[in-house]
Amino acid sequence: LLYTIKFEVIGRGMAMVTRYTNCLVLREDELRSDDLWVADGHIIDPKHHFWSSRRMADKTYDCQGKIIVPGFIEVQINGGFGVDFSSDLENLEENLAMFRKKITQFGITGFCPTMISSPSAAYHKALPILRKERGNVVQGAAVLGAHVEGPFMNVEKRGAHPKEFIQSEGLDSEERIEEFFGSVSNITIMTIAPELPKACDMIGILVKNNVICSIGHSNADIDEAEAGVNVGATFITHLFNAMEPFHHRDPGIVGILSSIKINRKCYYGIIADGIHTHPAALRIAHRTNAECAVIVTDAMAAMGLGDGSHYIGAQSVMVTGRRAVVSGSDVLAGSVATMNSCIHHFRKESGCTLVEAVNCATKHPAQLLKCSDLYGTLEFGTAADFVIIDSDVNVLATFIGGDCVYKSDNFVGFAA
Repeated sequence: LLYTIKFEVIGRGMAMVTRYTNCLVLREDELRSDDLWVADGHIIDPKHHFWSSRRMADKTYDCQGKIIVPGFIEVQINGGFGVDFSSDLENLEENLAMFRKKITQFGITGFCPTMISSPSAAYHKALPILRKERGNVVQGAAVLGAHVEGPFMNVEKRGAHPKEFIQSEGLDSEERIEEFFGSVSNITIMTIAPELPKACDMIGILVKNNVICSIGHSNADIDEAEAGVNVGATFITHLFNAMEPFHHRDPGIVGILSSIKINRKCYYGIIADGIHTHPAALRIAHRTNAECAVIVTDAMAAMGLGDGSHYIGAQSVMVTGRRAVVSGSDVLAGSVATMNSCIHHFRKESGCTLVEAVNCATKHPAQLLKCSDLYGTLEFGTAADFVIIDSDVNVLATFIGGDCVYKSDNFVGFAA
C-alpha cells in the first residue's frame, strides 16, 4: 500500500511515532490482534515506517487488551449538555466550542450539528458558525457541516418541529435556495419530504451543489420515495420515525431498504436508543439492508443533563429517564441517548457482531459523507481519530489526530 504523509518536523527532524499495543484493532471488517501506529496525526504502516527510517516507536502504550475502533461519526445530533444548535444563536459559537470538547467523552470525533425547522434568518446566522472544521486536541471533535432537518417537510409528520416554520413547497432554483439559507457551502445534509411540490427539483439542485439529501418527515408512498432517491437522495432520516408505517401494499419510505427501482445506494439513519425504534424493527432493518445502516442518536439539548424541562429549538420538551417528549404530549422530541450506548443497544437487539455495530457508527456514515479516505476506518494513511473501548462499548479513551482528548477515570494505568 503506497501513501504519502507529510511528516511534521519536530525534535530530531522526524515526526513523533507512537505505538499502541496489547489490543484488538478494527481493520478490514475484523478485530485483529495487532498494534496501531500513529505519526503526525495519521495511522501509519509500521513496516513502511521502519524500512524508510530505521526507527522504532518513540512511545509505546499498553492498551490492556482493550479494543481500538475508528472514532464515531454522528450525522444527526441537535445538541447536548444544554446546547441547542437551533436556538440561542447569539451564543452559538461559544456553545459549539464547548460542545465539541464534551462530546468526545462518548467516542464521537466528528459530527453534523443538526438544526430543526427554523425561520430563514436563523439559517443565515447559524450556518456560517456551523462551518466545517477539522478536529484537534484543542478544539475537540470535527464539525462535518450542518444537517438541516427541515423546514421542507410534511406538516403532518413534523414531530417536534414548530408548525409555524414548516414550508409546504420546495424551492426550484439555486437563487431561491440561497435566498432562503444563504450559502449552502456549510450544509452537509438536508432532510426533505420528497412528496412536496418541487421537492424533487430541490433535491436535484442541492445534490449538484454537493449537499447530501435525505428523505424524511414525510408521508411519501413508495413511488414518491423512490423518485426522491432517483433524483439524488442518498439517506433516510431516522427510519421508521416521522414517516408512514410499513404496509404490505405500500411500504412507503421503509420500502427503500429493499427497492430494486432505485439507481443509487441509499443509507438510512436509525435511532437505536431503545425508545424510538422497537428491537424487532432494528432487526428487520439490519437484516434487510445491513450495509446501509447508520446509527444516529438524534440527541437534543437535554442529553447529559438528566430529567426535567429543556428546549430543542423553540420547542419545550420534558425528559424522564431515556424518554424525551414535547411538553404536554406523547410526541417524541429527539433523544437523550449517547452514541456509544446506541451502538451497544444496536448490537444487543439486532444480534449483529460488535464489528457490524461499530461500522454503523464509523464506516457507513463516512461512506455516506464521502469522507472515508480520511475518517471511519483505521487504514494506513487515514486520520488518527480513534476510540479505545471495552466489549460493552464503554469509552475508555478518545483520540483526535493522534492526541488523547478524553480518558475515562476507569481506564486505570493508561497514561496517554
